[in-house]
Amino acid sequence: MLTVVIQAGGMSKRMGRDKALLPFLGQTLIERIIARINPIADEILITTNQPEHYQFLGIPLFTDREPGRGALGGLYTALDAASHPLVGVIACDMPFVNPLLLQAQKNMLVDSAYDAVIPRTDHGLEPFHAVYRKASCLEYSRQALQEGKWRVDAWFERANVRILLPEEIQLYDPQNLAFMNVNTPDELQQVEQIARNL
Repeated sequence: MLTVVIQAGGMSKRMGRDKALLPFLGQTLIERIIARINPIADEILITTNQPEHYQFLGIPLFTDREPGRGALGGLYTALDAASHPLVGVIACDMPFVNPLLLQAQKNMLVDSAYDAVIPRTDHGLEPFHAVYRKASCLEYSRQALQEGKWRVDAWFERANVRILLPEEIQLYDPQNLAFMNVNTPDELQQVEQIARNL
C-alpha cells in the first residue's frame, strides 16, 4: 500500500507566487500532479503551511509537525502523516511526475531491506521523487531533526538507501522529463510547450 504525499505551499521567490497553484494547461499544477499519481496511490496527502489555499481539492492537508525546519521538516511531516507503510514524496512543481517510475521505486522496496529508493541524476539526488519506508525513515528523519539538521539528506548515510541510477531511470523516463521543475515564469512557458507537444 502506497501513500503519495505532495509537498506544496509557500511562496517561490523566483516565481513570485505559490507554484502549486499556477495555471497549467487549463488546471492548476497541483491538480495535474494529482491526476498523474492517482492511478498508483492508495492514499494522496498534501503537506502545506497554507492549507486554506488547498481546501478546494478535497484532499487531506497537513501542516509542518516541526515548523521552520525546511526540507527535512517537510519530509518528516510527510512520513508522519502517511497511513501506509510505503510513502512516495513528490515536489509540487514537477509537472511530469512519473507514475511508472514511482511504481518501480515502490516495487524495489517491497520484499527488500531498503529504507528508501531515491533517483540520482547528473544534478544529484532527487529526494522529492522518491519512495520511503515509513517506519525506518520516520525515525531517521526524527533523529536528524533532534540533532539540529536542516538538509533533507542529513540522514541518508545512516539508512539503507537504494540509489536509482540514470540508466535505470531511463527505462521508465526515456525523455528525461520526470524531474523537470518550474521555478520561473519563463520555465513555466517552456514546460507547458513541452506538455502540449507530448
